[in-house]
Amino acid sequence: MIKKTVLLTYLIAIIQLSFVYSQTKFNKESKNFWEISGKGSIVWNVSEEDCLPHEDNIEMAGQKVAAIIYYTIDENKKLHIERDVIFPQLRTLASSNENKWKKYRAYLRHNYKDDILPIITQNEKTLIPGPIDSVEIAGKLIFYHQPVEGIRIKRTFLPSMTERFFVEIWELQNLSGEIQKLQIGKTLYKKQQQGLKGSYTQKSFNDSQNEIKLAAGEIYSFAIYFAAAINDEPLNDFNFKTAVSERDNFLTEMQENYILKTPNEVLNTLFYFSKIRAAENIFNSKMGLVHSPGGGNYYVGIWANDQAEYSGPFFPFLGYEKGNTAAYNCYRWFLKNIPEDYSPITSSFEMEGDLTCCGSDRGDAAMIAFGASQFALLRGDENIATELWPLIEWCLEYCHRMKNSKGVIRSTSDEMEGRISTGDANLATSSLYYGGLKYASFLSEAIDKTEASKIYNKRADELATAIDEHFGANIEGLETYSYFDGYEYLRHWICLPLVMGINKRENGTTEALLNKLWTENGVLVEFNPNSDQEKVFWDRGTLYALRGTFKAGATELSLEKLGAFSEKRLLGDHVPYVIEAYPENNMRHLSAESALYCRIFTEGLLGLEPTGFKSFTLSPYLPENWEEFSFENIKAFNSSIDIKIKREKNKLKVIIHNKGIKIFDRRVNSGEQIGINL
Repeated sequence: MIKKTVLLTYLIAIIQLSFVYSQTKFNKESKNFWEISGKGSIVWNVSEEDCLPHEDNIEMAGQKVAAIIYYTIDENKKLHIERDVIFPQLRTLASSNENKWKKYRAYLRHNYKDDILPIITQNEKTLIPGPIDSVEIAGKLIFYHQPVEGIRIKRTFLPSMTERFFVEIWELQNLSGEIQKLQIGKTLYKKQQQGLKGSYTQKSFNDSQNEIKLAAGEIYSFAIYFAAAINDEPLNDFNFKTAVSERDNFLTEMQENYILKTPNEVLNTLFYFSKIRAAENIFNSKMGLVHSPGGGNYYVGIWANDQAEYSGPFFPFLGYEKGNTAAYNCYRWFLKNIPEDYSPITSSFEMEGDLTCCGSDRGDAAMIAFGASQFALLRGDENIATELWPLIEWCLEYCHRMKNSKGVIRSTSDEMEGRISTGDANLATSSLYYGGLKYASFLSEAIDKTEASKIYNKRADELATAIDEHFGANIEGLETYSYFDGYEYLRHWICLPLVMGINKRENGTTEALLNKLWTENGVLVEFNPNSDQEKVFWDRGTLYALRGTFKAGATELSLEKLGAFSEKRLLGDHVPYVIEAYPENNMRHLSAESALYCRIFTEGLLGLEPTGFKSFTLSPYLPENWEEFSFENIKAFNSSIDIKIKREKNKLKVIIHNKGIKIFDRRVNSGEQIGINL
């Protein structure tokens, strides 16, 4: 009996310890490490942190370089860094025994660890940077070390926006009351190899003086460069001050255009950060400037979903010239490669357009039609719209030819590319085609193709009916959609009808998305207790879901979920952007997802839909605990638009300025659609 009691006590103790461990792990993953600090900045106060070690990573990019910085702060608050520096245009040679897909990711890259750092000596002793005091992210990654031996060290990481180098800037400040003499050693890593374009050289070096004298309070800065060159390109002609200036100019542009102001600083700050991540991933290529996803895998190429559908329509709102050019180049490249025989359009052009993928139909034509028609309207340029019209027209005709006997659109898969079943006609492809028809009808009117507009409107009406009849279903007791014929589980893309304005099943679909499918990481790919998909999430599904539920008028629940999700992504354990997926690719900070985050507010909460080159509709909502929110300096339609929504006498007061001139000032009902002509 005694032995049994002891054993029982022992088992209870193990269970309790296991529970405590799991709760500790859960709490660590769920806690906020960061705080918003000032305009466009978040700070992690490491000096008061007791949940260590902690590790994270962040990606940054310029036109010729990208880097993913992996950083760990250990139990002693010491910093450890790995720098995965990527030169996307410098394509390496594949080995004869490598998988054929390796050539699709054959970027010149190198992982630099802390052994490349220069040795600093003081009074004949090595000066070791002190523990981390705090970390800041403000369009750059900045580490503040605690002072040691009277010297405070600050380290700043950022990419060159135009050249082939990444930079780590060291700032040494003398906090003592006397002159300090320091010796700074030289560091050099150099590697040469033959690549597809010629001879490549990778080099890491620092530009410090060998010896410096710092007066009391004086600061000395130097940089460590991570650079690459092809053939005879110079490898020493770099200036970190120029890199800082270019990055600051870029950040200023992100701050001054397409500004969201709400009572919630988490939303405002993540919106600003999302503009940075969405706009920085633009690369020089043989295709011209192109926007690419990033994430260590996807550079100097374009994809039908990430670029044509997600980020392309975002850039006119931001008005970033390089972004608009990159989006235009994306659509032009798809236009240039239209299949004459109406076989499936290529889903991606990678490695500067040299490699294509993948020969099957993911609904790519629907993605392109939806994105390109929105971009053409929002860009507000008739010449661009006329040039892109054959692409849009072809994509819509292709989808029309793929219509089955039930009136919905067949495709091999969706953008999940076979990771999970989709049947032979899925809801995503049909919904995206509906959106393409909707915006193409407006576009065809704008370029005097009224007969096409009538045809597209008729097809859209027929498709909306077919979507409801074919996909409409009761799942988990909710009137929503089956993702494909007869499928019995809820799927994240059931949000797409709401995004397109098809609201017949809005209540059940909203309940499915924001309750059944919802987790602390947003919407699951699928609610299926019998599958490991229950643990899989892709932020793009969450971002589309929230855009759709806001647009459908589920304002309070959508805001509650958006607030919690945004706080986790901005201030939690992996910051400061929305991510691609988990567990696949381990939550990479892909660029186009950040564009989708911004579009939640413009197209969801504000309900903005383009209807012409100088016209749009709004269907705004105002959360109950907000008195107002606004957008400033929206650059769409070749304009500069300010929109304010505020509460007034149980209605919404909508005030719109175009280029500083008030063009609209009226009270409307919540969700009421209003037409605006600039």
